[in-house]
Amino acid sequence: MADLTDKAREEFFSEASDIIENFSRNLLALEGAGRDGEPDPALVNEAFRAVHTLKGLAGLFGAARLGTLSHRLEDLLDALRLGRRDLTSEVLDVLFSAVDVFTVVLDAERTGKNEPLPSLDALYAELERLGTGQAPDAGGGLDYELDAGMLAVLTEYEEHRLHANIQQNMRLYRLRVQFDLASIDKSLDEIKDRARQHGEIITYLPTGSAATADRIELDILLASKSDLATLIGALGSDNVVVEEIPRRQRSPEPPTPAEATTGAAAPPQEESGSPLAVAGERAIADRERSLKSLTQTVRVDIRRLDHLMNIVGELNIVRSSLSRLSDRVRSEGQRALAAELTRLHRAFDRRLSEMQEGILEVRMVPLGQVFERLARVARQISRELDKEIRLVITGAETEIDKLIVEELSDPLMHMIRNAIDHGIEPKEQRAAVGKPEAGTIALNAYQKGSHVMIEVEDDGRGIDETSLVNKALKLGLIEASEVEQLTREETLGLVFLPGLSTRETASDVSGRGVGMDIVKTNIAKIGGVIDVHSEVGIGTKMTITLPITLAIVSALMVQVSTHVFAVPLATVSEALNFDREMVRTVDGREVITLRGSTLPICRLERLFELERTESAPTRGFVVVVALGARRLGLVVDHLFGQEDIVIKPLGKSLSRVRGFAGATELGDQRVGLVLDTAALIEEVLSSSDGVRERLGVMHA
Repeated sequence: MADLTDKAREEFFSEASDIIENFSRNLLALEGAGRDGEPDPALVNEAFRAVHTLKGLAGLFGAARLGTLSHRLEDLLDALRLGRRDLTSEVLDVLFSAVDVFTVVLDAERTGKNEPLPSLDALYAELERLGTGQAPDAGGGLDYELDAGMLAVLTEYEEHRLHANIQQNMRLYRLRVQFDLASIDKSLDEIKDRARQHGEIITYLPTGSAATADRIELDILLASKSDLATLIGALGSDNVVVEEIPRRQRSPEPPTPAEATTGAAAPPQEESGSPLAVAGERAIADRERSLKSLTQTVRVDIRRLDHLMNIVGELNIVRSSLSRLSDRVRSEGQRALAAELTRLHRAFDRRLSEMQEGILEVRMVPLGQVFERLARVARQISRELDKEIRLVITGAETEIDKLIVEELSDPLMHMIRNAIDHGIEPKEQRAAVGKPEAGTIALNAYQKGSHVMIEVEDDGRGIDETSLVNKALKLGLIEASEVEQLTREETLGLVFLPGLSTRETASDVSGRGVGMDIVKTNIAKIGGVIDVHSEVGIGTKMTITLPITLAIVSALMVQVSTHVFAVPLATVSEALNFDREMVRTVDGREVITLRGSTLPICRLERLFELERTESAPTRGFVVVVALGARRLGLVVDHLFGQEDIVIKPLGKSLSRVRGFAGATELGDQRVGLVLDTAALIEEVLSSSDGVRERLGVMHA
């Protein structure tokens, strides 16, 4: 691959990674079907096609080891889809191992390393041991009056599926469907989805009828248990004609697919005497040409999207400047000019908002990309620990910024690992307390306002709070005098302290549980918080609250002393007038009373050691920010209103400063700091002492 351009290499690795992910997704679906020895034909075929495509891609780009591995797996999957081998748990284990080996081989290709790969050699040995099985007895013959032209172009797999359905006494139907070329992709997918609800699609191909400039006609061969009336009711329409294919008479013997082309039913050939193979190849080529469509997706480097977001940020500054200019002109009495500027500002604002939303949508990816990897990890760990785990995934379609997804993999993987190793009890213990042997881990995602919530819940042993506190005392992480003041939420939160675990012995899978502090830190880096709820003997639920995007956000602009800060609007619940007389102290924290509830407050001027000016107001505002169930009041001097901002990273000298998510350009050519409300809530509410030291105070 040395001769490839950087762009071509990146395209290759990106495409190959996507194919491997799709392959893994198919395997998980196959295992979930739970039909040992009777694999879902469509899923097996999808897995085969994924590996077949990867083999072709590897050959095109000269990735020899990747191509060889794909070819070997293709042989096994071909045997599965043609019925020569059953899909046993042993075969599934080998296929899942192949996913990991694919990743190893792809990394080796990326780095150009040519040294031996032990995992690859071990997989080859397993594939050799499994073999590809024996061809099944087709039996039964073709007892239906199938069109000879259609039989001539059936692939080996399609012919196998046709025989298998006939052996199961399925009825055969021909669906003649007309499509508009402009919408063939969507329309074909819709009719296929509807047809699959009633049976198995064997094949589909052009009918051979003369197609118009804007329409095409296809025949779909469907095997189904349903009767003709049912299918007509479910599938029939002005564009879809459903016909049942009758059985042949028992005498004479029905022809085989090869013989059928010589019978009277065969359509006339354009070239007299042309061999059957040529006709078959021509029909296949016609089908591929007819169904070939322009790709509906393109790959975009995330850096290009970041560049576009920076441009949007600059245009937001222009928008704000236009608004200020309009106000100034109006105040000077030039009403006509002010009205024209206002009209232009509104039009610009509308188009810029559409552009901004469009770019944000492009950055969004479904969380299913991460969840599918977690399912594979859960499967592997449960086998290592000899625990039966049922992973239930909901909300995989929930979308979030791609950059956040990339940072989520490690924290979620650690949480799943801990849930299996520390949370779910061994089978014997579960049986003793009346629980099913199979432990359940639920992974759920959903959107809540401007945030995405991710829940990881298990039905295991739960967290023993007494044991947790005793271990924290033993390690010197808390003082004995603090124990009585801890709320239940704070007690469970001890699990996130560095080095804390209730487990006395280490395991090969997750040690002693050390690392939940890293989970919390990594989630905070992407603007999120994590909460834990647990009941002994019932289970544990951890909830992650994340912003939908980190790229561009609506923010409330505030001023403290002479500094302007941006507070992400997604975390702002309300703002209210502030007076010093409202403040009281509870357990060393400054709080105010808001509608009967106690609200901790944080004076930003003290936290960041900002100098007070002579003109500083004696009154101000409290901006109430919330993440999950936690709330904090930020005391500020002035409120400037809402603006859409692009968050830019801080320089190296400020990257370690806690409390800031980044910076943004202001319309007056100044720079404002964006508050990391998640970090502020975590740090301020965790303790009233030493907050500034842990935040890393920024001096004005």
